[in-house]
Parts: sequence; structure tokens; C-alpha cells
Amino acid sequence: MTSRETERLLLRQPSLADLEAYVDIHEDPDVKRYLASVGQSSGRIAAWRMIALLMGHWQLLGYGQWSVVEKASGEVVGRVGLWNPEGWPGLEIGWVLHRSRWGRGYATEAARASADYAFDVVGADHVISQIHPDNARSIRVATKIGEAFEREGQLGDQTVHIYGMRRLVERR
Repeated sequence: MTSRETERLLLRQPSLADLEAYVDIHEDPDVKRYLASVGQSSGRIAAWRMIALLMGHWQLLGYGQWSVVEKASGEVVGRVGLWNPEGWPGLEIGWVLHRSRWGRGYATEAARASADYAFDVVGADHVISQIHPDNARSIRVATKIGEAFEREGQLGDQTVHIYGMRRLVERR
């Protein structure tokens, strides 16, 4: 499994050592508000399942989401990366950060590294991000990395806006 580094972040394989950080991140009502969930959506059991799901995605497809580690503190502050399980509408770049790290540009920095990985390593021609229509912060991240609104979609019983971008010779 490949890790990535940005100026301020380490993107690395999820592990069970991340369990408490994932519980803390995903239990925040402001974070939870925009996440689609299937099955149990809170507590240690849900966090454990999330880590197992992320690790399994890497094993099955050779890519997935990373745990986001803030270099300055060494703390796990979120998850970011690629997601494309069976039946998904396309290769998705997703991000979830601890609320205490919002507004620092971490989501944009990590999502940009994920887009680079999707295009340069995975060989994708198109990526998407499914975003709740009211999630202005994530919409800003999507547009900052070059995604644009493509269409409306459904994620479970939730309506989402699908943002996307295609591979370009020069994206930046």
C-alpha cells in the first residue's frame, strides 16, 4: 500500500491504531451531518468497521482512502482518498477531517494529492466527489481541486451533488 506526503500531511494506510481518532472524528455532529451511512453509524464498532472497510478496499482494488496524519502533531486528523466499491457511480475522491482542522486547507491539500494519485498512478480518466448539496465547505474543496458540478445523484436515501473532473495534460 502506497503512502503519500504533502507539505503538511502524511497520507498513510489506515490501521487499528487509528480507532480512537476515527471515533472522535466521526462522532462529531458537524462531521456526521453530511456523511451517508449504512448500518451502525457511531461508536467504536462503526469506527472499527470503517477501518476494516478502508483496508479491504485497498486489498481488492489496489487503491483506497488513507488516514490523514498532521505532520506537526503526529495526530490522525481524518481520512481522504479514492473510493469505488461495486455499484458506485465512479471513482470518487472523498475527504473527512476532524472539525478542529477545518479551515486550514488540509482537505484541499489531501484531496489534490488524491487526484494526482488517481490520474498519475491509478490511471483514471475521470474522478468524482459526491457532496451533500448543503455542504458548502466540501463544495469549495471540490472546486479548488478542479472539480465542477456534473449532476444530481442518490447516495442511499440522500440526494447528492456529483462534482467531477477529467484527466488533463496539465491540471494545475
